[in-house]
Amino acid sequence: MSTGIGKTGVVGVLRHGEGPVVMLRADMDALPVAEVTGVPYASKVTATDPEGRTVPVMHACGHDMHVTWLAGVATLLAQAREAWHGTILAVFQPGEETAQGAQAMIDDGLLKRYPKPDVVLGQHVMFGPAGAVAGRTGVITSAADSFQIRLFGRGAHGSMPQASIDPVVMAASVVLRLQTIVLREIAAAESAVVTVGALQAGTKQAGTKENVIPDEAIIKLNVRTFDEGVRQRVLAAITRIVNAAAAASGAPRPPEITPLDRYDLVSNDQAASAHVVEAFRQHFPPESVRQTGPAPASEDFGSFGTQWGVPSVFWFVGGTDPAVYAKAKEAGKIQELPTNHNPRFLPVLHPTLETGVEAMVVAAMAWLGTVPASGSR
Repeated sequence: MSTGIGKTGVVGVLRHGEGPVVMLRADMDALPVAEVTGVPYASKVTATDPEGRTVPVMHACGHDMHVTWLAGVATLLAQAREAWHGTILAVFQPGEETAQGAQAMIDDGLLKRYPKPDVVLGQHVMFGPAGAVAGRTGVITSAADSFQIRLFGRGAHGSMPQASIDPVVMAASVVLRLQTIVLREIAAAESAVVTVGALQAGTKQAGTKENVIPDEAIIKLNVRTFDEGVRQRVLAAITRIVNAAAAASGAPRPPEITPLDRYDLVSNDQAASAHVVEAFRQHFPPESVRQTGPAPASEDFGSFGTQWGVPSVFWFVGGTDPAVYAKAKEAGKIQELPTNHNPRFLPVLHPTLETGVEAMVVAAMAWLGTVPASGSR
């Protein structure tokens, strides 16, 4: 086992004779979210964010489940070497939430230090009935672009707005106009999401009092797309709207638009996906293997397959209590259930834990050996 790859990445290697090389990936970072699940093991951890602030931290995207799955898979396969032949790369990847971890491991020599895999496999716990696995051929997660927009104005006393160039009004105009990109510039048959996640005006140094018009405002936004042409149109529209709002306000300086992070589309190889699905169908009950549409969530998992030049397959494992999910669906209230990145997101341990371990073992064995028979639970 090797540690410190891409700063905190870990890679374990299992070998048993000649055969295919299969890479299994789990991501292992958390989020600056305060957990309110109420369980005895709820996170009370804090950390320092890139801006130097102390923030709460929780596994609001289920990456702790991912690490547990892969650790379990590696343990089982190590104990059952007689059932398979080949090489397994167990990759525990940091930094998925910032779109930096996969590339950091690659830049740190992952592709040179380890044998080239025949396939790269990964999975993610998601909102949905526990016990089910879901995937698709082709694009499975969206491209994502995040930006910080800095708007410049001129501060003044709140009683004398005529002396100001108000960045708050400027920012409000930008936020409202950004919503029209999807509503009026993207065709109904296409898809895009534009989300403003933060809007801040005033600073500790310049003041945040209600009767102080600040010098600048900051907007942070996120864009999700499934098509490169749509992506380019959305990004161009954002630039156009931001610059126009600043010009209309008479801003003293052009706005600054700074990229924060970027995720590429994750696309499942057709032949490899069919191989995984067939293995799942041999092992799981028919109702537990589902087809899903492209998810608006984003991932850096695709970097491994793309840069190694090998097929990859990514799928989802449900983590919502099946009874709770069914009741909410019947009542038309599925949208009220906690999703990933929600402070109440809490995958049920069972059968989520077992399903994720089984799914990855089954997928790996589709290349390395014999798929465990249905009912082997």
